Amino acid sequence: MKNYQNLKQFSLPTGFRGRGAFVVQLWWIVQGTLFACSPQFAYGWRRFLLRCFGAKIGCNVIIRPSVKVTYPWKLVIEDNSWIGDYVELYTLGEITIGENAVVSQKSYLCTGSHDYKSELFDIFALPIVVEAQAWVASDVFIGPGVTIGKGAVIAARSSVYKDMQAGMICKGNPAKPIKQRI
Repeated sequence: MKNYQNLKQFSLPTGFRGRGAFVVQLWWIVQGTLFACSPQFAYGWRRFLLRCFGAKIGCNVIIRPSVKVTYPWKLVIEDNSWIGDYVELYTLGEITIGENAVVSQKSYLCTGSHDYKSELFDIFALPIVVEAQAWVASDVFIGPGVTIGKGAVIAARSSVYKDMQAGMICKGNPAKPIKQRI
């Protein structure tokens, strides 16, 4: 019988998290308390906490207290962008969100996965880029290695597995460009 995966042999690549176990655990404690329990209007406080852990956060960025960031040192959010309630930024790899971009509630940006062809179930990470003025609407999944082009709109509940062109409205599972954004 074929052995598809042997999790007993799985191991994280050296340095995969980007920081030591103590810093990772400290962030998760801070995120679960000081970040998550902060009032809605405390955007400056949450920006400060993320910056303390190495995130590059621009001016006037709105990040809701229910947002989850796995490793903030792998996160860049440029000026005037909004991150909505219950967004998950799964930063096994880097996530860059351009200026004036929106990631709406319950969206999941997933930079990592496992190689299903490997018996060792090797983990990998690829960056995600949401370019300036793009809008990722509610409950969207974006997979590893994807770029959302400048000004693109990804419709609610879409799943994105490949790059989406600038200035296009895209929707579906998998997401496809539908028409030009006006």
